[in-house]
Amino acid sequence: MEAKQLKNLGLTVLCGLVLWFLPHTETITEQGWHLFAVFAATILGFILQPLPIGAVAFLGVTVAALTGVVTVGTAISGYGNSTIWLIICAFLLARGFIKSGLGRRISFLIIRAIGKSSLTLGYAITLSDFVISPATPSSTARAGGIIYPIIRSLSSALGSEPDKDPRKFGAYIMQIEYQAIAITCAMFMTAMAGNPMAVELAAKTVGIEITWSSWALAAIVPGLLSLLLMPYLLYKLYPPEIHELPHARKMAHEELEKMGPMTRMEKAVALVFASALLLWATSEWTHLNATLVGMMAVAALILSGVLTWQDVLSEKGGWDTMFWMGSLIALAGALSKSGFIKTVADMAGGAIQQAGFSWLSAFMILVLIYVYSHYAFASVSAHIGAMYAAFLAVAVTVGTPPLMAAIAFAALSNIMIPLTHFGGGAAPILYGAGFVTQGKWWQLGFILVTVNLVIWLGLGSLWWKAIGLW
Repeated sequence: MEAKQLKNLGLTVLCGLVLWFLPHTETITEQGWHLFAVFAATILGFILQPLPIGAVAFLGVTVAALTGVVTVGTAISGYGNSTIWLIICAFLLARGFIKSGLGRRISFLIIRAIGKSSLTLGYAITLSDFVISPATPSSTARAGGIIYPIIRSLSSALGSEPDKDPRKFGAYIMQIEYQAIAITCAMFMTAMAGNPMAVELAAKTVGIEITWSSWALAAIVPGLLSLLLMPYLLYKLYPPEIHELPHARKMAHEELEKMGPMTRMEKAVALVFASALLLWATSEWTHLNATLVGMMAVAALILSGVLTWQDVLSEKGGWDTMFWMGSLIALAGALSKSGFIKTVADMAGGAIQQAGFSWLSAFMILVLIYVYSHYAFASVSAHIGAMYAAFLAVAVTVGTPPLMAAIAFAALSNIMIPLTHFGGGAAPILYGAGFVTQGKWWQLGFILVTVNLVIWLGLGSLWWKAIGLW
């Protein structure tokens, strides 16, 4: 272990020990406080990352069980959570997209259809991300495995390189994808690995069930408006030097010619994906559990030969997610059962109510703090784990409709991604390409996140009222 990792590990352990022995209000039980100390240290470990977050999370539940603040059964309960297995199934569906080449084909088809200028190509990339997002819970896989190779090749073809004419085209299109992926992650429960964790925390914290269809319905109107506005706004704020792109459609056509007609594997993935979307969207009528639909999709991909069992075993992202998310869900669930979150929420809610804020004003303030605090986080999942349950509990305590608060905080956990060049899993790939300076990245991130907040809290609130969330 390197010196920096040892230092960060020491800080993590020290945080847990200090909290463990600090005095606390009598309204919080000894067990609840000690569990909070372990939970807080685990979240700090997510942020500092002395070890990969899967290892940090596993150590967290191990310590919790070893010290007796939870039973062994409780410590490992998160690994059997149905939401965890939904996201693993979605990872495997994404592997089918990439392995079959269907994701690339969809992107090239859209580019060939509407990619005649820098602006329309921005919309083409945004649309590509939107189409494949429900089946790719890893924004890193979506951006890095499917979209990035395409836009990087386009940039080179147009003579735009990180060290030569980055503003010609490359800088603009890298920003387009980073902004697009944040919006699409916010639109579907299965579009980002941390989303199901928010769903599970909502159920454990305030007893609210967020279904795949209820999330999609709530997010579709503000999400589509954000997707429609974002490429045009970036085109005006950070315009590429090239405006007309006759080569883009030609390149897409040539790539599609190389790929040839759709293969049997691609057709199988397309059919499974369409069927899964249909079943997820109609779960209120079919009563099929979302995880069961995901399992059916994976089974179909295995039976059709798209995925081998070796592919399943090799899906490191999915199994890593199971470890850190399962551990965190177990700790968060136990913390909620201990009464800790309710006590803290009641105290904070009481202070807000005494200040004279209405529930709507209090909700807006909480959202702003929640979103812009992402400057301190290098992981959306760590942010959700650290703050989602507490902020949701406070919002509900001051009178915010529970389902609206649960979906809003969950969706906005993704909208905040572009604030920094380290705010999401796709950032190391897109920022690391070297086309955009850090200062410009942060500037554009702040502007676009703020615009999206206005859309989601403005039009979004009206839409949520229209569909009965409040």
